[in-house]
Amino acid sequence: MWSFAFLLLQGATPAPPSPTAYEVLRAEHARGADMHTLRAALQRGDTLVQRLAVRAVGRMEREALMGELMPLLQSPAASVRREVLLASAQMRVAGIGWTVLSAPRPEPDASVRAAAYATMGRSAPPTAEWEARIAAGLRDEASAARLGAARGLEVFYRRHRRALVPADSVTRALERLQEPRGEADSALPLLVALARHAALLASPAGSVPSASWLAALRAHPDPQVRRVAVLVQPTADALRDPSPLVRMEMLRPTVPLTTAQLTTALSDTDDHVRLMAIDRLPRAEGAAALLRPLLQPQRDWRTRAHAVAALVRVHADSARPHIVRLARDPVWQARAWAARAAMVARDSVTLRLLARDPNPNVQLEAIVTAEDAVRALGRDHAGLVLAGATFLAKAADGGAMDARHADAAARALERISRTHPVTWRDPRVALLRYVVRFRDVHPPVSGLWLGQWLRDADPEMQRIAGEALPGWTTTANPYVPPPFAGEAELRALRGATVEMRIRGKGRMLMALQPDSAPMAVVSFVRLAERGDFATRTLHRVVPNFVVQGGSPGADEYDPATSYFMRDEVGASNRRGTLGISTRGRDTGDGQIYFNLIDNVRLDFDYTVFASVVEGLEVMDRIQEGDVIESVRVVRTASAARRSTGGVR
Repeated sequence: MWSFAFLLLQGATPAPPSPTAYEVLRAEHARGADMHTLRAALQRGDTLVQRLAVRAVGRMEREALMGELMPLLQSPAASVRREVLLASAQMRVAGIGWTVLSAPRPEPDASVRAAAYATMGRSAPPTAEWEARIAAGLRDEASAARLGAARGLEVFYRRHRRALVPADSVTRALERLQEPRGEADSALPLLVALARHAALLASPAGSVPSASWLAALRAHPDPQVRRVAVLVQPTADALRDPSPLVRMEMLRPTVPLTTAQLTTALSDTDDHVRLMAIDRLPRAEGAAALLRPLLQPQRDWRTRAHAVAALVRVHADSARPHIVRLARDPVWQARAWAARAAMVARDSVTLRLLARDPNPNVQLEAIVTAEDAVRALGRDHAGLVLAGATFLAKAADGGAMDARHADAAARALERISRTHPVTWRDPRVALLRYVVRFRDVHPPVSGLWLGQWLRDADPEMQRIAGEALPGWTTTANPYVPPPFAGEAELRALRGATVEMRIRGKGRMLMALQPDSAPMAVVSFVRLAERGDFATRTLHRVVPNFVVQGGSPGADEYDPATSYFMRDEVGASNRRGTLGISTRGRDTGDGQIYFNLIDNVRLDFDYTVFASVVEGLEVMDRIQEGDVIESVRVVRTASAARRSTGGVR
């Protein structure tokens, strides 16, 4: 008290306290509306608070704010300096990494140097000078820095595939780093392999990899590294690799395979490998004979569906009876495959039947007439409405501009805008784009009618209407997401895990990451504890990439949330992590995806909020149409006590 009175007598005012970590997270969620809190945290916060504030500013992706972060490159805390570099990469500000590495006083911390090399790869222009600057990290004495340089080169070469000829000396230096030399981080050999592969893709001449480097890749204990060996140079031996990750890579369409090799793959122990082999059969000699036993009624629906799709590309007439049988399958996904095959076979009878299927995901595959499309616009399924609007737009491209269709689309747009949340972006945008085409040829599509979308909550809808109405004023009506989670709710999720059961496949245990993606975790937990994920479909499975699901419509367009989620990027898309799917910045809608491999190309673009700690083999077995049986959130006892103020 005396010191405060003394300050008043001296005419001074005590500095206000630094914001708390929670206040910084809440300010980040506001996306620039609370810069006062973030600036205070940058200037007066402790190490944790400053690091969170730097991350928050980086996630805004406003290059103009980089100047506010630059002083913290002199922070005594390596974690803060590293966060500034990551923020610069998120903002795509070039040169900050080189500023650190070329400073008169060398950067002492290997993790900061690693971030500098990695972030240069994301933002640097495609020149030999910048390539050399990143590659200098391959000679660093610390393994962490070498890992950062490999990561930087991987993204540098991948971004500039058509604008850069990689230096042979650099790609050879990557080869020499293949052996990890005892480094603790097992990601180094994989990142080196990916960087070298990206360099091969970037080089028009196709720099030839050394035999010793390829041999090291093929013998590596990590199947993800061996998978990259197949990407670089496929060999028949890879079809006998113990890991399905490697065998699947051999079945990519660009890898030449003999009929004998495909026949062997058809009896593989892994479902993904077998189905990919079926997809490759149309190129094989005697494909029809190989497909015949796969079409028998006793086969599972996925085998029959892939076989029908393959046969229709070999001999459409032979496929028609099998298409008809598949169109009557009790599993709706099988009927959707039948519709796609019927489209190739031009089987109008089956398509007319499936266009009136009770399942909307089947209907959307069978739209062949404007009548089908208009009927789709009246359904309460985002994917089906989108398919109808897309069909009509393509018809308009061909000259079929029917005012009745414009009226139907306008009514559909008004209806779903009244009855559905802003996260129905895809069908709403498609409908508005279609109706706008009638601006000058159909009186009901007047400026007055279009003007209402200038006030829409979705900025994309405002943009489309604004382009159609030059000179009109867009009314500021920005979309506002729900308020940030309460402090107690977040605290209770520290250390929490999630048990997810996949019907017929087993159980996965996942660790949540509320510190790196607090609102993604909160949104997921709220949906899970409400029971929303139970019985939902995993509708998208791309081998050696991702599994996606959680949509109530079992598609990519029907949202799980009624609000757009803020991106909280930063954590890497390593194998076994879970992320939030989006359709652009800050447009997550609660649908989730599992990373089946290390998808480093998704880093900085997608929010990762959890990771599988038990049950990776269950994740690997998931197939199209599998169902989430249950999701249970398990909080730790200590976190629960802290959230209610109990004794620790």
